[in-house]
Amino acid sequence: MQVDPPAPNAASPAVGKAPESEAQQQKATTKPVDLHGCHAALPSTVEIRESERHGRGIYTKSALSAGSVILATVPHVSVLSTPYLDQYCSSCAAPAPTPDASLKRCPKCKTVYYCSQECQNRDWTWHKHECSALQKWAASAPSQDVSVPSDAVRCLGRILWGSQKEGLDSNWAKEIRMMQSNRSSLKPSSFESHTHLAHSLVRYLGVGSPAELQPYGLNSAGDLVDLISRFTTNTFTLTSFSLTPIGICVAPSVAFANHSCNPNAVIVFPRTPGTPSSKEPSLNLIALRDIAPGKEVRISYVDTTLPKRLRQQELAETYNFTCQCKVCARPPPVDPRESLWCPKNCGGTCPLPAEEDNIARCGKCKAVVTNVDAVLDAVRIGQEALDKATSLQFKDPAKARQLTTNIIPILTSAGLTPSSHPLLAMTHLHQELLIASLSNSLSQESLDEAIRAAAKYSAGLQNLLPKGHPIRAIALGELGKLLAVDEPAPPSDPTPAAKFPPSGPPRLKLAYESLVRAREELLIGFGKSNGGGHVGQDVREAIVRLEKELGQWNTGIKNVLEDSVLAQRAK
Repeated sequence: MQVDPPAPNAASPAVGKAPESEAQQQKATTKPVDLHGCHAALPSTVEIRESERHGRGIYTKSALSAGSVILATVPHVSVLSTPYLDQYCSSCAAPAPTPDASLKRCPKCKTVYYCSQECQNRDWTWHKHECSALQKWAASAPSQDVSVPSDAVRCLGRILWGSQKEGLDSNWAKEIRMMQSNRSSLKPSSFESHTHLAHSLVRYLGVGSPAELQPYGLNSAGDLVDLISRFTTNTFTLTSFSLTPIGICVAPSVAFANHSCNPNAVIVFPRTPGTPSSKEPSLNLIALRDIAPGKEVRISYVDTTLPKRLRQQELAETYNFTCQCKVCARPPPVDPRESLWCPKNCGGTCPLPAEEDNIARCGKCKAVVTNVDAVLDAVRIGQEALDKATSLQFKDPAKARQLTTNIIPILTSAGLTPSSHPLLAMTHLHQELLIASLSNSLSQESLDEAIRAAAKYSAGLQNLLPKGHPIRAIALGELGKLLAVDEPAPPSDPTPAAKFPPSGPPRLKLAYESLVRAREELLIGFGKSNGGGHVGQDVREAIVRLEKELGQWNTGIKNVLEDSVLAQRAK
């Protein structure tokens, strides 16, 4: 993983020379990287090139259309986060088949679970070392809360055992060592976390001296720091098919991809129906938009719905660079991630005032925001509440929901737009909490509240993410599915046209339209050849059911009208 190139300056081409395309310029300033026979996962449509300023990256050799699967590979190593160890298979990352069907637990370590005997047998070559390490760790743990090592420690353990299993001179091990290391430029703020991770890893492996690390290819303390640096810089989030973060993984071929806050590609785990478990978890690199030959494929290392300040902070802390992409170098006058509605209600928006620059004007009518202190206080309180509610989401969901319910009106009354932080993140968390509570107490009121939250979240994403982005597609699909849920107590009186959500046939029609739009975007975000992945299939099936239901409504209305006409004629 490398930094994104800075936004180009608007320079005029030399006199008498035809201007080059950006792709031609990129190819002229880069050179192919010799992979020494490694990275067989890379398809013929891309190549690894290197520039003196920006390092290695993935470049296209042929045109790619939006929704194309650029690369699909099973990560070298993947592990589940501790809360998900009993909910997903530790081999293929499949969820439990049904809520009532439990996974099979390893009888020895009693820590990892599998969806089938096949997965358990396939994973044993990895787990046989891990199994005893997990047992020893648990036996020496001071409390139950730390009886399982972190996902980072477990992932590093699998990397080292994998290097032993495959051989230190194997392509597998070489690909791990070819990943970028930032050891030489580590910031002092990273020393403590790297040192803690190194000590935890040594304890997990059960080694007592540096010499015992040599069989893993670690001949010095510097080699160990290099390994940890490569790991922290090149690890991807392992997600479910619906984008829930469930663990971490290492995929060296995909780690060549550089960062941009306006990426042209995205990483997903589609879990396409019909894919054998031996090919899962399948990490897919998907084109978000058309990419011309010779262009660099870029992904985002961070959440691009966050404001520039938070994106830059995370990139500096984790990846040790300052992003200079177009979005960061030349942000719009009013960034929708940090925006307020015009105080004069002209329909325009204003930039969110800051402590160091508290003068904010509407981008449309130039009206000045006067309640600056109130806005800054609301944003500060909102961020604190978001952090608190997020930490309570699974420990105390009722308390988390109380926080989101109380804080969202404060942020809204302060004038924040739906796409502004922290309102967007708070709305999403509120939606998740409401949906989780529906299984216990489904009422018309609770269902409608969940629909309203889903609609606001989806609307906020429209201004931030391009069409086809998987996060935006998933949000549309969730809105459509909620609208399609049978109403527990639909109103007897006709629903006013202005009321949201509507009831009866208009509600079903809106559900259908939302799901159709979601399906179109899922085909891009999760890959056309994947059929939009597992979620794409679910949405397609929901569309078919709604078409039948709407057909029955239309038939019923038609029959009523015909009966009325016949009754009139009979008179």
